[in-house]
Amino acid sequence: MRVTVNGEEREIISASVNALLSELDYEGTHFAIAVNYDVLPKSRWSETVLKSGDEIEIITPRQGG
Repeated sequence: MRVTVNGEEREIISASVNALLSELDYEGTHFAIAVNYDVLPKSRWSETVLKSGDEIEIITPRQGG
């Protein structure tokens, strides 16, 4: 299915947010996920089903000042 991840259209096979993170090789737990502008708590990552056309933002913290 086609979704937009961080502003880039992609063809993915994942059906859930957790599966998408694995497919995109994201490791760790220090990031936030928004699907269609709805920020998801980590407890909902495995149950949130992705649909074609979804807009997904994966936000990772950056150190700086």
